[in-house]
Amino acid sequence: MKTVIQRVKYASVTIDGHIKSKIDAGLLILVGIEDSDTQEDIDWLCKKIVSLRIFDDEYGVMNKSITDMNGDILVVSQFTLMASYKKGNRPSYIRASKPDKAVPMYEGFCNGISIALGKEIGTGEFGADMKVELLNDGPVTICMDTHNKE
Repeated sequence: MKTVIQRVKYASVTIDGHIKSKIDAGLLILVGIEDSDTQEDIDWLCKKIVSLRIFDDEYGVMNKSITDMNGDILVVSQFTLMASYKKGNRPSYIRASKPDKAVPMYEGFCNGISIALGKEIGTGEFGADMKVELLNDGPVTICMDTHNKE
């Protein structure tokens, strides 16, 4: 699994002109899934993400986690994170899982993040044409790939 984690002041996802989810300060997480991903990858990511100390403490040092801040999380599926761009100029998405594998993994990831955070999270809609709006705070953007855990 690949994720792009952005610390945000706010974020929202709109589908067909209607806001599906909206959060205040917290994390916007874009997630891409491939066939080799497992429940172990979900568990590792969920634990790692909610423990990331990327929020400022009282001294302006990134020393607090999303749980310390009681922040919100919005998770959006993003198959384009799995793009292969080595040959030619048109990316290939052959590594991205098809919906029969990706949807349960996406839902499992969202559920795992919600449990790890201790509250409901916002989500996009798998496969929908989504408009994502955010105000990146910092900016702080971190990429994680479960195939590079070390």
